[in-house]
Amino acid sequence: MSINVGMELPFQNTPIVWRPDPARAATSNLAGFMRSLGLGLADARGYLQLLERAEKDPGEFWHQVIRHAELKFYAPYKQILDTSRGIEWAQWCVGGTTNAVLNCLDRHTAPAQRAKDAIVWEAESGEKKRWSYAELSAQTSRLAEGLRSLGCGPGDVIGVCLPMVPEAAAALLAIVKIGAIVLPLYSGFGASAIASRLTDGQAVAVITADGTWRRGKDIPLKRTMDEAVASVATLKHVIVLRNTESPVQWDETRDHWWHALCADRRDDAPNAVMPADAPMMLMYTSGTTGKPKGTVHTHIGFITKMALDLGLCADLGADDRMMWMSDMGWLVGPMLIYGVTLAGATIVMAEGVHDYPDAGRFWRLIEENGLSFLGIAPTIIRSFMQVGGAGVEQANLSCLRVVLSSGEAWTPVPWTWLFETVCAKKIPIINYSGGTEIGGGIVTGTVIHPMKACAFSGPIPGMGADVVDLSGRPTPRGEVGELVLRQPSIGLTRSLWNDEARYLESYWQKIPGVWCQGDRALIDQDGYWFVLGRSDDTLKIAGKRTGPSEVEALVTQTGLAGEAVAVGVPDDIKGEALVLVVTLLAGVKADAATKATLSQAVVSGLGVAFRPRSIYFVADVPKTRNMKIMRRVVRAMLVGEAPGDLSSLANPESVEQLVAAIQPSGARS
Repeated sequence: MSINVGMELPFQNTPIVWRPDPARAATSNLAGFMRSLGLGLADARGYLQLLERAEKDPGEFWHQVIRHAELKFYAPYKQILDTSRGIEWAQWCVGGTTNAVLNCLDRHTAPAQRAKDAIVWEAESGEKKRWSYAELSAQTSRLAEGLRSLGCGPGDVIGVCLPMVPEAAAALLAIVKIGAIVLPLYSGFGASAIASRLTDGQAVAVITADGTWRRGKDIPLKRTMDEAVASVATLKHVIVLRNTESPVQWDETRDHWWHALCADRRDDAPNAVMPADAPMMLMYTSGTTGKPKGTVHTHIGFITKMALDLGLCADLGADDRMMWMSDMGWLVGPMLIYGVTLAGATIVMAEGVHDYPDAGRFWRLIEENGLSFLGIAPTIIRSFMQVGGAGVEQANLSCLRVVLSSGEAWTPVPWTWLFETVCAKKIPIINYSGGTEIGGGIVTGTVIHPMKACAFSGPIPGMGADVVDLSGRPTPRGEVGELVLRQPSIGLTRSLWNDEARYLESYWQKIPGVWCQGDRALIDQDGYWFVLGRSDDTLKIAGKRTGPSEVEALVTQTGLAGEAVAVGVPDDIKGEALVLVVTLLAGVKADAATKATLSQAVVSGLGVAFRPRSIYFVADVPKTRNMKIMRRVVRAMLVGEAPGDLSSLANPESVEQLVAAIQPSGARS
């Protein structure tokens, strides 16, 4: 059966709001790739032909991506794809050897490229740094040699818990350069979250800093790391970057200052020659259900996926300057480091948050750095809407040419605000969704497709993406189903770290024969795709199924709410009843009249059965650092259950705010 909600969703069958200029589309990276395959149409029709070709022979498709991106190997591969063990255990570029650093740094040999900016950085204090490609390469080599001097080498797992500073890029590259496996860690994690990941990964070393600045506060990273590593039996070394000049406790048998470790090291250290499909990154999911899962990404897998997703679909090129304010502990961080350097472009990096020390910092960073390529999450846009735009009207954003969005399902109001206010109705919003396990995206927009609000142009080629019912049959247009993959992708995790049974159970056995991503999706009558949120967030009220994003869209469309979180709680009659947790826009009163308006908006859109049982007003809602709303935490607070793993929360204070909003009504024991 399908999981159709039985009604039209608020963003289905909407009009086209942007069309690409044919001449510019024809000069895009994607169009050039399609022409190299003999596909002459740089439009949606040509893209369908590309999808068909990739579906017919995925191995040949990925071989052509590697060829077009001119990815480098020490020894060429003998076989592009081996599925002899089944598609769950696909191996790529069999017999080939390479190193991700060979493609991200060493390929940039021209003097002009080595002299250009690789990283432009700003601290909360206003301090700035610029690293050329030559400097980034030298810093990477020195750290690589320092790690080798400690006995680290191929196959060793090394954690990285650093803020968004240039040295974080060098760390991610240096670890991979020596053939070790990088384990990125969120710089806001507590000690237990760090310890659990380092222990599971059997890490031998970790790289951190004395501290980082966040909203003017010195966050003591080394102190947290000291507590974490005390229980990690395999860990031998802690490398510490001086960043805030904070005092630290020191263990002479274990701790090493970054600057001392790298002193007098060579600038041109050799790369470890690795099997092309050898692991290069152990990336843990945020742990929304159960303990975090360790996804495994390889040298050729992650780099090739970035070449397709960022380089071709999103049109990132060497002349671009890209900023995506996130953290190295989420997939966006490694995407930024490996993907942008692969393209030979410039990373614009800022330590701290988007709205401190001034509310308009985000817009100033774009303007002052001539940003052409902006990564953003819907939650950031909603936060700007809540404060009236933070001076966006005064900013000159004409340098932008592409906005890439990911993190949460869009609702129409913030999407439209972004398109009209930031993009001036001229710049495409490349909507992009996938996951840590995917190593990138499943669905995307492109610069050659017309654009609808909140929509994806379609699936990324080479993924075998489909929307199916629970028996694996494709759903009719307009009906909600499960987002799945029917074939292996070069970017997919190669398993889960030391847990093959959980890998199969989590992704390949829910709907036999396909990879089940755990997202609800639909394809509308015009062929546009929509990802509606996590399947386990589905609301089942009075026998009707819908997703939280449909409800939340109706609430934000009132013009009263900045953000809305819709969750289901047990109900004796309906099975589940709807509860809303809402942040209000500036000037909106948190009173009974506002509640009545929001309630009626939901009823008008979805029917009386969906009338909210309760509506709570809060200042903020629980989110991960990569700006995903933690609905399971909201629901747990509402029903009095343990909220589970909170280690990935960026704003833990929001939980107490929610408790305070709930308790006066007696809704929570």
